[in-house]
Amino acid sequence: MRRLFVLAVVVGSVAIALGGPAVASTSTRAAVTQPSKSAKMVCASEAQEDIAVILKVTPTTVTTPTWNHSLYSCQYVYPNGLVTLSVKELRNATATSRYFEKLGKTLERRPGKVALGGDAFTARDGSVVVRKDFKVLDVDISQLSGKLGTPPMDPPIVALNIAATVMGCWTGT
Repeated sequence: MRRLFVLAVVVGSVAIALGGPAVASTSTRAAVTQPSKSAKMVCASEAQEDIAVILKVTPTTVTTPTWNHSLYSCQYVYPNGLVTLSVKELRNATATSRYFEKLGKTLERRPGKVALGGDAFTARDGSVVVRKDFKVLDVDISQLSGKLGTPPMDPPIVALNIAATVMGCWTGT
């Protein structure tokens, strides 16, 4: 995954420059009763290591992941606050679109495109939300105060770097 992280940053940068989102699947799947491998990945040790490499800072701790109402989530705890990563698993494209659009309204989607996944946006607080297939990744930096990483990055840049790192490795089910 570490080798892929550099590729993810490059591909993400090119995708942002070109503004070309990926196409989401249109099929339907059975009810979501447990998190997928890709959802679990956001809190796994390999992702923790890759995020630490891209930010050049290690979290104090990463909380034990939770699974509630098809939402898999954990918090990366840093001395100056929290970054919450969550993945909502949905049954089909319609439900995924509804959830993604609802988050856009709730989090006050900023204008402009973020070329990650099938669609993505930056929220008013700088958090990043990415839709891919029937999953929605939320990189919530609302509880992060001040800059993070080396060199120090503003929270919205932290969120974009984390989202690009996760999406660069987010394959499979």
